[in-house]
Amino acid sequence: MPAAAPNTLQQSVAKARAGCATVKRPAARTEARKPPKQALDPGKRYDVTLQTNCGSFTIRLDVRHSPHTTASFAALARSHFFDRTIFHRIVPGFVIQGGDPTQTGGGGPGYSTVDRPPASTRYTEYTVAMAKTQTEPAGTSGSQFFVVTGPGVQLPPDYAFLGKVYVGRKVVDAIGKLGDQQTEQPTRVIEIERASVRVS
Repeated sequence: MPAAAPNTLQQSVAKARAGCATVKRPAARTEARKPPKQALDPGKRYDVTLQTNCGSFTIRLDVRHSPHTTASFAALARSHFFDRTIFHRIVPGFVIQGGDPTQTGGGGPGYSTVDRPPASTRYTEYTVAMAKTQTEPAGTSGSQFFVVTGPGVQLPPDYAFLGKVYVGRKVVDAIGKLGDQQTEQPTRVIEIERASVRVS
């Protein structure tokens, strides 16, 4: 991806910062949860709203195609697992990644689920999927998730498909500018203050 002109990049970062409250980095914590015993009702819609210090955005869960992943994500959100966690990885034009209570990129809920995506899966802009290590089987997920922030991102169909951001895309865009392209580290603390689930 071609680098943005310095002046343009500085303007983008300044604009994004203007919409974000300054917060302290939350303390790291270790979690050991148990996976949910029941899947979500495929006849209903489940929306998870993440309130951040840059505003909120809402993910509509893809219950039909990822029953284990969505049930786990909703259960974690309902139990306040994601509250006071950060986006620990931000790569402008690629992804923002969060969901780790240790705040390092190496933690999770103490369990994993698997929903292997079909070979035809494409991770288009504003797609939300679950992160995994290179050694884990395709479709494995814990609690770490990523939101695709750029068009034309090329990823293999290895990541469990969680859903799509359908409200608050400008907030995602703003957060996506607050990362260092080389280190993939955020340039300021972006905190998930609260996660909530709505069923309709």
